[in-house]
Amino acid sequence: MRLAHIPALALALAVPAAAQNSVSQTDRLLHERILTLDTHLDTPVLFERPGWKFDEWHDVDWDNSQVDIPRMQLGGLDGGFFVIYTAQGPLTPEGFAKAREGALLRAAAIQRVVAANSDKIGFAYTADDALRLHREGKRIAFQSIENSYPLGTDVSLLSTFYRLGVRMAGPVHNGSNQFADSARGDPIHRGLSPLGREWVAEMNRLGMVIDGSHSSDTAIEQMIQLSKTPIILSHHGPDAMFDHPRNIPDDLMRKLAKSGGVMQMNTLFLVPTQSVPARDEIEKRQEQWETLNADQRRRLIADKAALDAQSPRALANLDLFMRSLFHAVKVMGIDHVGIGADWDGGGGLTDMKDISGLPMITARLRQAGYSEADIEKIWSGNTLRLLRQAERQAAGKR
Repeated sequence: MRLAHIPALALALAVPAAAQNSVSQTDRLLHERILTLDTHLDTPVLFERPGWKFDEWHDVDWDNSQVDIPRMQLGGLDGGFFVIYTAQGPLTPEGFAKAREGALLRAAAIQRVVAANSDKIGFAYTADDALRLHREGKRIAFQSIENSYPLGTDVSLLSTFYRLGVRMAGPVHNGSNQFADSARGDPIHRGLSPLGREWVAEMNRLGMVIDGSHSSDTAIEQMIQLSKTPIILSHHGPDAMFDHPRNIPDDLMRKLAKSGGVMQMNTLFLVPTQSVPARDEIEKRQEQWETLNADQRRRLIADKAALDAQSPRALANLDLFMRSLFHAVKVMGIDHVGIGADWDGGGGLTDMKDISGLPMITARLRQAGYSEADIEKIWSGNTLRLLRQAERQAAGKR
């Protein structure tokens, strides 16, 4: 069993009783049996945090982290795409150079952490690699790029990241850049720029899956039209559930599905949110959890509890997330929907704060009448299909 290395006390305490009670033994065994991937894990931001260790148990209420190897074991998450994230900066040679250095350092951190835990997790570069690691009982580490800003104006640098193992990339994050307009930025290109169109061609040539999340609707539509292989939205959602720039309308969802693409369902942008300065301050303190003494930790937990009571964090619950997922399946079909919850990047639900509760999703899918084959499509099959199509395109096959 994959749960064998988790202490019994941790199993008893880590998941709220309501979450444990909502998952039958049949559902949990089903969840353990199928291959489960999440296409957007921002966990590498933690790899550079002093004292934070990927192979140790963490509590989201203490240090605000949501993914580590013990919780992957408990929650039955086999792996996913670990993100090389870069915040958008100035479109200048100096900005590009700084971003490139940061992206390479983040890539190096991923290499270091996976190597240090090679008995538990391994890199996947192809869809078949993921299946092999799953058979071996190891967790799966794909790599992706969130924001291609570090490439500057040289799309050939994508090959450097490909050699490092990156197999998925998006052109943009929050704020339009040299490649594309952002969903949350001023439109300056009417979708993709000429350089962005070159970026699409280079992604196809290398055999990397194009990720449209964070791009404007126009840029997403253009990527669908230009790409020789289907694109993915690695952490996205439908406008029908909540009208937000990071969500897309049903008609664009249908175009994505018709092209063979996949939308991975996000836990964010399902309810109205607003910035709370006091919560930002709490989260900064949580980032220093490993360096705090006992008194500082107790004070942080007390302050967080008081803030949560006074101003609860605006998160969707599992019911709303499942409604969003079911809507996507209804609009797009079972072959075009997956899960990319944005763990460690702001994601989470009121009744699923970290990945330890993931079997609840499988239980809800089975209760709704989905077959095991269809549940596995949502959890990994549709993503692996896109990887294979990108691999075949690069190899000159159809």
